[in-house]
Amino acid sequence: MKKTWLLFAQTVAAVALVLAALVALDRLVPGLLPRAGSGVTIREVANGEAARGVASYADAAAKSRPSVVNIFTSKEVRAQRNPFMDDPVLRRFFGGRFNGDNRPQRLSSLGSGVIVSADGYILTNTHVVEAADEIQVSLPDGKTLSAKVVGTDPETDVAVLKVRHDHLPAITFAKQNGLRVGDVVLAIGNPFGVGQTVTMGIVSALGRSHLGINTFEDYIQTDAAINPGNSGGALVDAAGNLIGVNTAIYSRSGGNLGIGFAIPVSIVRQVMEQIILHGTVTRGWIGIEVQEISPEIAESFGLKSSNGALIAGVLRGGPADLAGIRPGDVLVMVDGKPVKDSVSLLNLIAALPPGKAAKLRLIRDQSERLAVAKVEKRPAMPQAERE
Repeated sequence: MKKTWLLFAQTVAAVALVLAALVALDRLVPGLLPRAGSGVTIREVANGEAARGVASYADAAAKSRPSVVNIFTSKEVRAQRNPFMDDPVLRRFFGGRFNGDNRPQRLSSLGSGVIVSADGYILTNTHVVEAADEIQVSLPDGKTLSAKVVGTDPETDVAVLKVRHDHLPAITFAKQNGLRVGDVVLAIGNPFGVGQTVTMGIVSALGRSHLGINTFEDYIQTDAAINPGNSGGALVDAAGNLIGVNTAIYSRSGGNLGIGFAIPVSIVRQVMEQIILHGTVTRGWIGIEVQEISPEIAESFGLKSSNGALIAGVLRGGPADLAGIRPGDVLVMVDGKPVKDSVSLLNLIAALPPGKAAKLRLIRDQSERLAVAKVEKRPAMPQAERE
């Protein structure tokens, strides 16, 4: 009996020793022992494969900050004449205080800009320098330079300035189609005039349009803090390369709500090059007014999809009118390129050179037709108008 208990005790001790060894081994090699669970096999990060986050964006900021400038503008305005100024009794009572009501006043504003060439070309927004008769550019090193307007494009809100200075730190442009939703971005500018500021966020969306901000819209949306004074400043990627020019915010209070918009570098570069070469931007125009095709409109017109743009109006005697295009037609293709919506159509026509005979594919009475319109130069239009 004693031998039996001794054998039992030795067996229990051996089993405990084996279990202890297995537990220790499982800690060294996770997953060796089976565990009770939901029955779902999950994939876990192995040792050494933990995500390595970027600890700092200081290098990106250091690379791009010297290329971002503060812009100070001023203009002279004349106050409206007070109608009571002609009352002799009031003039006698208030004395000379009425005499200055109609004197000119100077209004000042601020914004930001981006140096794009070492010889002094600077990008900013049209609304930053609009109607200004004096423009001062403050470099990050504190030096202040006078600037002149090379040209503006109100329909994209892009303006180009020029200062007389050599060896300026020009920013590096990012590739035009390399941006993705979720990419980290930095917004650099002069918000509220407090001085150069860097904020960080991500790309929230691409290709934002139908916002009513400008005629041609294809914005980068970001949650990087953009506030008044940031307009015209740089939006750069995590490597410090320019991906856009900050231009607008969605806000009910005037401050940042996490919805900012920047003009992508693809548009900025195209407009900038035309302004530097010609002083203005030339776009195609055929004299039509268009509207979106809603599901209800598509159903009423018997269309298979809502792709395309509905012709709501045609300018009499314009290129579209001479080509036989009528209100109610649906344009679905321009020179072989499909029309997604009204904004897409506007951009496709604007990209056509004046004088070109453009082939327009349209749908009328549920059948496809082909029209050829001679493109003309787009006239200057108020921002609210559309093609």
